[in-house]
Amino acid sequence: MNDEKQYDLISIGAHPDDVEVGTGGVLIGLGRSGYRTGIVYLTAGEMGTGGTPEIRAEEALNAARVMGSDLIHTYDWGDTRLFDSYEKRIELATLIRRHKPSIILAPYPHVGHGKRQSHPDHVAAGQIVINAANYATLKKMPIPGEPHSVKRIFHYFLPPGLSPNFIVDITEQFELWLEALKCHRSQFLNPEKSRDYIWTLESMARSFGQQAGCKYGQGFYHVEPIRIVDLFDLVKE
Repeated sequence: MNDEKQYDLISIGAHPDDVEVGTGGVLIGLGRSGYRTGIVYLTAGEMGTGGTPEIRAEEALNAARVMGSDLIHTYDWGDTRLFDSYEKRIELATLIRRHKPSIILAPYPHVGHGKRQSHPDHVAAGQIVINAANYATLKKMPIPGEPHSVKRIFHYFLPPGLSPNFIVDITEQFELWLEALKCHRSQFLNPEKSRDYIWTLESMARSFGQQAGCKYGQGFYHVEPIRIVDLFDLVKE
């Protein structure tokens, strides 16, 4: 981890592999375009069915290399016990001020329900992120560094019933994205698990792509209207 480098975008997840699943193709594409991207995890994923915190940390590091991200920082805030608090906001706001990202990617901060109900840690992660980003702007907060305003927070891991309001085409990054996912062997290639996770994630990317008119995509939601200067930016291939 580079303690002082500035990053264009930081993707934040609750558990090791969240960033890869929800945003990995985007990070790969941005890295190829010359942007600096970083990864932050809020827990060590110790409650995952497969692996240990040590194994998962190594898998996450290998995946980060594949995605071209040289910042990877993991907090130990408790897998399945993650919740928003003042102290966590301060810690994450300190990191935001240090690395000054223009964009943050984070899980959607509200609960979904039904068969695909939201993981409580994902919801908590989204809440911590939006509150920490707010704290990072406030001059009188007891946080090291100068105030920094993140330009946009885009959300992934959308609950059932909420459609993305934009989709990033990851068709050219698809194979490398699969390679990053497969770095998490304890989660996605574990013979003790009966579910074919890679097929599921590929199907999800194909579904997003179909909605956007491309082969594979990753979907995001933004709560505010996005300003467009050139209307033709919306129809560029």
